[in-house]
Amino acid sequence: MQLSLHPGFSASSMSGYTTSEVSELIGLKPTQVRHFVRRSLIAPARGERGEYRFGFQDVVLLRTAKGLLESKMSARRAMRVLLKVRSDLGDAKGLASVRIFAEGSNVLVREDNRVWEAETGQTQFDFEAQEPARQVARLGDREDLVVVREPDTMDSDDWYNLGLDLEDARSPRARDAYLKAIELNPRNADAFVNLGRLMQLDGDLKRAKRHYERALDLVPNHQLALYNLGTVFDELNELESAADFYQRAPSVPDAHFNLARISELLGDELSARRHMRQYRQLVDVD
Repeated sequence: MQLSLHPGFSASSMSGYTTSEVSELIGLKPTQVRHFVRRSLIAPARGERGEYRFGFQDVVLLRTAKGLLESKMSARRAMRVLLKVRSDLGDAKGLASVRIFAEGSNVLVREDNRVWEAETGQTQFDFEAQEPARQVARLGDREDLVVVREPDTMDSDDWYNLGLDLEDARSPRARDAYLKAIELNPRNADAFVNLGRLMQLDGDLKRAKRHYERALDLVPNHQLALYNLGTVFDELNELESAADFYQRAPSVPDAHFNLARISELLGDELSARRHMRQYRQLVDVD
């Protein structure tokens, strides 16, 4: 089956993204993209007319740079950290095979089951770095707080909403609230998803998986349950299973970014480009 191209993406872009295309995909200004090139963070190829042609590895690195800047890190430090990580990995391994993320004042790198501090190289224990789980989607993100009634008068939805509020307050009691929501209504799929997410944050992938699967038993096309289940398999480095669940969650932007990353790792450049375009389209809608 022939893939259709997003309007504005020329056929010649199949040999690499242009500056404007990268700007659209990542959400950086073209001047920012060129700034990273001038600072030697990335070294894109050149097209027939001398224009920049960025590869998928460049896109991954630019997205990571944008994420670090959004975490309030200085541009100078973000540049230094990313240059070091790229140097440490060498040419044999691509940046698509690792995760780079801010954890408090540190920048951590995860590759398979190993996590290390980017600037010092010091290895971290898994429980100190939960970045993949932090990308797991949570249902019901909200700013307002519900007025809590007497427990005896609260129904399943009330307990679910209380769980959201307790999560916002970083209270460990959020899990109990979701459990109560499920006790009162065993068909509350959203409570199963958020409870599974908390278990995944704690590193309990087996129980998280079971709760996501229970949500899917209740609502087979539950997009966040499908996406979150994909992240479980992603953490287990079972990429084929992860990709299958990401494919079934087309409304979740990060599902497409993760599919682009997996496609790149598998050498499927066409699919990587297609999912990057879909990722950006959904981000623009949001």
